[in-house]
Amino acid sequence: MTTAFACALAAAAGAGARAQNAAEAPSPPPRAEELGGRRLELRGMEDTLGATQEQKAKIEAEVAALGADRARLTSALVDLAAKIDERDRRIAEAEQRLDTLSGSEEAIRRSLASRRALIAEVLAALQRMGRKPPPALLVSPDDLLSALRASMLLGAVLPDMRAETEALAADLSDLTRLRQSIAAEKEALAADRARLGQDRERLSALIDARQSALSAAQQALGAENARAAELARQAASLKDLIAKMESDVAAAARAAEAARQADEARKAAEAASPEAQKKLAAAPFKDPARLAPATAFANLKGMLPTPVAGTTQRGFGSPDGFGGVEKGTLIAARPKAVVVSPTDGWAAYAGPYRSYGQVLIINAGQGYYVILAGMDRINVNVGQFVAAGEPVATMGDGAAKTAAAIAIGAAQPILYIEFRKDGVAIDPSPWWAKPELQRVRG
Repeated sequence: MTTAFACALAAAAGAGARAQNAAEAPSPPPRAEELGGRRLELRGMEDTLGATQEQKAKIEAEVAALGADRARLTSALVDLAAKIDERDRRIAEAEQRLDTLSGSEEAIRRSLASRRALIAEVLAALQRMGRKPPPALLVSPDDLLSALRASMLLGAVLPDMRAETEALAADLSDLTRLRQSIAAEKEALAADRARLGQDRERLSALIDARQSALSAAQQALGAENARAAELARQAASLKDLIAKMESDVAAAARAAEAARQADEARKAAEAASPEAQKKLAAAPFKDPARLAPATAFANLKGMLPTPVAGTTQRGFGSPDGFGGVEKGTLIAARPKAVVVSPTDGWAAYAGPYRSYGQVLIINAGQGYYVILAGMDRINVNVGQFVAAGEPVATMGDGAAKTAAAIAIGAAQPILYIEFRKDGVAIDPSPWWAKPELQRVRG
């Protein structure tokens, strides 16, 4: 341990000498130094701009290649949404690890700070021993008494000094290791965030391509959107809103009729070829070109992907804080997180509703509806068919508070999920796939 402290002191002295030499060396003219810095900054901006333009051109080429093929476009959207979801999860885990590492670093720093006086005493004792070492018995046999006293003193003090120095050295080693781990985590986190930004830019372009590929009838929704907004103001409940939309808005009525026809076609197919329907039910999301659910919603238990990556704050049936129970599930999501459709179905409503925020209601057939609320932006139109895993909305940054966020006092955005069967809220938990099965093929 004495050698270690001596090395540390020597290193400190060397650092001081280098700093002094650097201070004495002539510095470059301020004007030249500033000019060099500006040139480096300009070069960095040019490189960033070039990379951005290259990324944009790559995305535009991909969109052009996929735009004419609905099946490939849907498949690309589902795959990219799953990729973004996984990257969001990794970023959240990395942030948790960073918090843990930072807390450990702070604890060690506080421990070292509290033992600053002890460190000074140990160093002072080593310096005194270096300046005036104990007498050697063979060299000074006449100083036998001093040698014995020094030996007794060292025998009493050195074990304690060794224990303290070993503890200090272990803490310093841990601190160095933690700082290296923190630096590595920060570097990986920055890279993941940069790639996440690129993925979201690509997703936005693909969504725009999907929406522009819709028929003129689906795009000409101005009057129907106004009618939907008026019905949302009049509706007393989500159940009432669904009923009003499907009776008074043509696009929602078409979606309801499509769901009814799909149910009848599936029943006929099951009666004609039960074995083929069983195979189809085993992989209901395999065909990216499907325009109707491949199997009944009731048969999808344990197969649906959760709409957003996050942590569950309240589940179905838990106390809602107002003397009742929750009719849905509340998930705390990351800011700007991508929301995907948990099931195949048709958009029965898309827009704001009371204090729910942006609400998307999906008609899954057989009287089942999936309600997603609390988003910042919805990317699909009423009447549009969406596939399980397909991106349909994005969350906000948590600044705009919905009723769900206020109810639990959350700072981050909250997604509210509700399943309904024939107008009654039901527990969605049996439908969710296990984490390792979350990724679906659209």
